[in-house]
Amino acid sequence: MNAFCPGDLIRCTLGGSERRGVYITDRDGMAVLKLENGYNIGVFLEDCSLIERPSPHPAVKVDVKQDENLPLLSIVSTGGTIASRIDYRTGAVTSQFDAADILRAIPGLRDIAQYRTKKLYTILSENMTPSIWQELARAVYEEIKDGARGVIVTHGTDTMAYSSAALSFMLETPVPVLFVGSQRSADRPSSDNMMNALCSAKAAVGDLGEVAVVMHDGTSDDRCAIHRGTRVRKMHTSRRDAFRSVGIPPLGYVDYPSLSLTLSPRAVRRNSSEPGIRDRLEPHCGILMFSPGSSPDLIAAYSGYRGLVIAGSGLGHVSTTLIPALRELIDEGTLVVMTSQCLHGRVCDRVYDTGRDLLRIGVVEGEDMLPETALVKLMWVLGNEPDPEKARMMIQDDRKGDFTRRSLHGL
Repeated sequence: MNAFCPGDLIRCTLGGSERRGVYITDRDGMAVLKLENGYNIGVFLEDCSLIERPSPHPAVKVDVKQDENLPLLSIVSTGGTIASRIDYRTGAVTSQFDAADILRAIPGLRDIAQYRTKKLYTILSENMTPSIWQELARAVYEEIKDGARGVIVTHGTDTMAYSSAALSFMLETPVPVLFVGSQRSADRPSSDNMMNALCSAKAAVGDLGEVAVVMHDGTSDDRCAIHRGTRVRKMHTSRRDAFRSVGIPPLGYVDYPSLSLTLSPRAVRRNSSEPGIRDRLEPHCGILMFSPGSSPDLIAAYSGYRGLVIAGSGLGHVSTTLIPALRELIDEGTLVVMTSQCLHGRVCDRVYDTGRDLLRIGVVEGEDMLPETALVKLMWVLGNEPDPEKARMMIQDDRKGDFTRRSLHGL
């Protein structure tokens, strides 16, 4: 029977060599150990022996001293990997930090600004919901009204693009509202949490005046990119430079470690608008990716929904067999928006017969909006505009840089 406890320092033999690591858990007769280099290994329990069992002691949190002469920023924490550590009971990464813990873990933040912290949620981003977006928008709005020069939202990376788009539509902000996360947890040597957090703080005291995402720009620790909240997508499952602006260049960059900030002329500047919030969302909206052979039953499954985004092929197409089902759905009152599975370019349903048939039954072209941005925009539009014709017009109105009237060369 295994006598090891999580946190024990263990000696083991692996491949004829002695290794040392911290015991996490056991699985299928194997001990899971975290080595000093941050990697986890599995070894047979019978090949392990106890070196040391740390004495239990209560965690002591050191007060965070701040410079009151620096600009005031607010950190609103929702969780995610940037606010996570390894859980030594299970070996999994879990959200355990609050915003104040981030200040303790990254003391360099205190050289940039003073901070007010608010823990809204401690969840991984796959558990984000539209109702939490609404709570988040209200919390950020209150922080802005209460004098914050900028707001940093810590968030898991998996659904960060959805949340940044949601706040882009719900908020009018005269200050930077910056989403930041990390691809790797704080206790890993390759963690990107420190650089991303410092760069987001630098951008938050800068001249930006919109919702954006700040994350690694390359594989090296040399700069972060600032991405518009409605034009960003996570493009890789695990790389630190997973986020990319789609259809437009980034709004700017923060070099590291100098923390010098540069902004594009197309970035919305600070104090370009007064604080405002329109936080209604229509939750009964869906998104559907077309694939060859898709059944009309998939369309019928959205009967009763207020809105549906379709990620079509190419210029914004589905098979002709789906058009009768789409016509029926639209006749029932569902607003259907067509986007493309292609990352670049725009929907144009006037080129081929299928596209013209889609326009004829009332499908709305989504221009070059990302499908996930189109979904969030559809939820926001239908939550705030009851008139169907006005709602259709709002979808095709560039509200927050969510699409471009003309595609940029090379993008």
